[in-house]
Amino acid sequence: MEQNTKLLKMVRIMADNQFGKGCGTNLFPDGVTFKLSRTKRVRQVLHQGNRIATIRARDGVFTLSMNAVDVLHKDIPAPGHRVVICDDAVPFVSKGKTAFAKHVIDIDPDLRAGDEVFVVDRNDKALATGQLLLSPDEVQAMDTGAAVDIRFGCEQ
Repeated sequence: MEQNTKLLKMVRIMADNQFGKGCGTNLFPDGVTFKLSRTKRVRQVLHQGNRIATIRARDGVFTLSMNAVDVLHKDIPAPGHRVVICDDAVPFVSKGKTAFAKHVIDIDPDLRAGDEVFVVDRNDKALATGQLLLSPDEVQAMDTGAAVDIRFGCEQ
């Protein structure tokens, strides 16, 4: 089996594990390329020269580009992997600013601190991607502090 085929199969399985069955095939179509580390581990997955995802070295979790969020957003029904924010915070979060706990109006209860999430508005429009910093219970209980460390906003 060719090296690229093995890597594609591996990243698809990892995506299915992180985001749900079937997401790996949709997220990583045939023809993706890989950037490898010095130790020959996958670091980035690219499609047509654009980054789809990066694998965090410390835990093997995918961090997503906004293109990847667009693909997964269609595949994963609400409230899966979503943090819904109030209208006041939309302009800031879409520019890549932190989403604070007081702005969260709904959150997927199955998430855990450290998970990669989509930040959406009330109408389920994808605004940003980032890492959840608190558990869903903590986010809903707190009035202060950061809830999602935003990596990329839709207007960046």
